[in-house]
Amino acid sequence: MIKRYNAVVGQSGGPTSAINATLAGVIAGCLSKRDEIGKVYGMRNGIEGFMREMLVELNERFETPAELELLKNTPASALGSCRIKLKDDEQFEIIFKLIEKYDIKYFFYIGGNDSMDAVAKLEKYRSQHPEANPIDTKFIGVPKTIDNDLCVTDHTPGFGSAAKYIASSLEEVVRDCAVYLQKAVTIVEIMGRDAGWLTASAALTKEICGEGADLIYLPEKPFDTEKFLSDVMNKLNIPGKNFVIVAVSEGIKDKNGEYVAKAAMSGVMDNFGHVYLSGTGKYLENLVRDEIGCKCRSVELNILQRCASHMASQTDINESYIIGFAAAETAVQGKSGRMMAFERVTDNDGKYAVKVTDVDVFKVANQVKSVPDEYITEDGKSVTKKCIDYLLPLIQGEQQLKFYNGIPLHFVL
Repeated sequence: MIKRYNAVVGQSGGPTSAINATLAGVIAGCLSKRDEIGKVYGMRNGIEGFMREMLVELNERFETPAELELLKNTPASALGSCRIKLKDDEQFEIIFKLIEKYDIKYFFYIGGNDSMDAVAKLEKYRSQHPEANPIDTKFIGVPKTIDNDLCVTDHTPGFGSAAKYIASSLEEVVRDCAVYLQKAVTIVEIMGRDAGWLTASAALTKEICGEGADLIYLPEKPFDTEKFLSDVMNKLNIPGKNFVIVAVSEGIKDKNGEYVAKAAMSGVMDNFGHVYLSGTGKYLENLVRDEIGCKCRSVELNILQRCASHMASQTDINESYIIGFAAAETAVQGKSGRMMAFERVTDNDGKYAVKVTDVDVFKVANQVKSVPDEYITEDGKSVTKKCIDYLLPLIQGEQQLKFYNGIPLHFVL
């Protein structure tokens, strides 16, 4: 009788509206491989929890399709998350001893850039220390990030839902701003440290509804405060226009590479050396009020853009589940050191479609996929039609949610 080894799956980094759909896909994929996979463990709080043996058996928790379906439509990370950087041999020794203790042959880590860094390091340790891994464990990264900044994949699970929320929120901001005759500026601060994909999605509102953000600033282009004030004034001076809406990435920098809102930031860094960003919208709000003198307010979407499952893209949820399911198949095939990825293709009718593939995780870890120049207008304050065409398919469709007493029902693990 062939021995069945076990699998473990964890989630890491910032939550999204779709990361649990990916988790559901990994679980379902593992459960479909009963001849190869025995127990399916979930690591609570990512690799940090794994090192503390904070494991939960998932086989028993997901005995029916209904439970997986509810998990798919639950935002945030059901297993919990962490932000820990693997950097010393002691950590790897603990991890590989636990892998052997729990007979884990298939190791899945769902996350963004820092999580792919962890997968790459585990794969490197595995190849350099075969004696520490007699089970020959396979390490598979499964992408997620609302920032859409992972390389070698067309887009990332979680991004489409966040983009849909941003575009929908901008439409609601337009409706609110349009009720007054008084001249006013509204600045919407959107997540995006190094890549402006989320802020670019603010352009969808005008494309779909005819009205939306008048000015869009991404971190890919240097931000000039004097030019910004001039841009705002030019919009305010358009006859019959009473309001101006500005969409801005939290990570915009000046020509010297300094964060525009540096003075308002705490300077505190996370374990990966990332400065905690805050205050960009408020900084620009005060600048407009002081220099232009009109009514101005700022709106920081903050975590709402990543946990608004009631506004999730059906395309995003479906793809997130599919890529998780495919991860199990890839691991059982004997591949390791891979990240699952999307390749954009067209179906027989010439419409948008994706193919799931796997890529070398070392080509992804510690890299950033920026918004390309061809997606940004020459003046640096909006995006092109090519960008819109890229974004539109990702926000399509609405999930049929389960409600309880008037609000969405979530799965709590």
